[in-house]
Amino acid sequence: MQRMQPEPIYLDNNSTTRLAPAALEAMAAAAREFPGNPASQHAAGRLARRHLDELRERLAAHLGVNVTRRPEDEIVFTSGATEANNLALRGLLGPAPSRLLVSAIEHPSVLEVVDQLAAAGHDVVRLPVDERGVVALDVLAAQLKTPTRLVSVMLGNHETGVRQPLGEIAELCRDAGALLHTDASQAVAKTRVHFGELGVHALTLSAHKFHGPCGVGALVLAAGVRPLPMLVGGAQQAGLRAGTESVALPAGLVAALDAVLAVEGVKTEGDAYREVEAKLARLRDAFEAELVAAQPEIVILGADAERLPQTSCVAFEPLERQALFLALDLAGVACSTGSACESGSSEPSPVLRAMGLREGQISSALRFSLSRLTTPAETASAARRILRVYNDLRHRFEATKSAVPATGKTWKKV
Repeated sequence: MQRMQPEPIYLDNNSTTRLAPAALEAMAAAAREFPGNPASQHAAGRLARRHLDELRERLAAHLGVNVTRRPEDEIVFTSGATEANNLALRGLLGPAPSRLLVSAIEHPSVLEVVDQLAAAGHDVVRLPVDERGVVALDVLAAQLKTPTRLVSVMLGNHETGVRQPLGEIAELCRDAGALLHTDASQAVAKTRVHFGELGVHALTLSAHKFHGPCGVGALVLAAGVRPLPMLVGGAQQAGLRAGTESVALPAGLVAALDAVLAVEGVKTEGDAYREVEAKLARLRDAFEAELVAAQPEIVILGADAERLPQTSCVAFEPLERQALFLALDLAGVACSTGSACESGSSEPSPVLRAMGLREGQISSALRFSLSRLTTPAETASAARRILRVYNDLRHRFEATKSAVPATGKTWKKV
């Protein structure tokens, strides 16, 4: 008799989210109704341009971006967060030698660019974080005493969810005359993100992190901040990103954000984001509490810091994360051993290493990430499955350990 597969529970929403029906419908409608090239001067092109401008204004309203009064902020649609981060770092830093400060816990789409910039002759400094995963502000202040072109610190971490004190960071950068970029990919649509209030000069976002389509994101730029373009060959997007502009992809992005506001009984955008954040935090906290109550050895990493509401990074000592990950996959729980961009690597998490955690915590950590569509029933069922798998693997680990004699050699049957 064939064994029934458990109902899958998807807790890897920091990697990607499933496409919202509203986003799919908006993309299909845009593709049907606006087939023209937005750069063309004929009627079909003008119609497409008008709709793309409307989408940009709607996105700006979601994020507190000023595109209605001079001097205007700028929104550059990109293929996603990776391209937006590349444009921000390469474009704002300019030709070598320039100086860049970057936190040690950034996403690979930042840190790998930084490595290339350092090899090209730029002065790059990686800012340390404390054991909670928060950037050391005293080190940042000291480093800013040397003239610095650009600082890049994410809004919230992709593995631990730990939020960075961007208000204080922005103040330090402003006093030092440095530009500030933040990767907000994991924060947008899970908490209120207001570009004008953050005090940053550039902000990255990606649609597929909040139930929008893959293949579209944006770089938001403060008025007067103009990076050198990476893609040339056309005058699209004020010359900042050449290439024929899609209308359908931004339509899906904006529709996914609009769907966040469709919360019954909520009157304002701010209230909607607060409600989404509170719901996610309740689910995350209940999920973590069930794990820790059953097995006190389980540790929630970054729990002492302010976190994004959807992310839970959990250490399951003394187990190995890869064995636990595979067992959970068989149990129908989708999670992650770290960033999806690094999950194929067997190397320990650079984020957790930067936090100075002990080796056992680093090697046993898994990330669970929720979305606004995750249900309490799913998180409760996932916690039960995780504990069952953990207990089973722990029993096997202890049995194997007890079978190893003091010589370090395992007895074998002959």
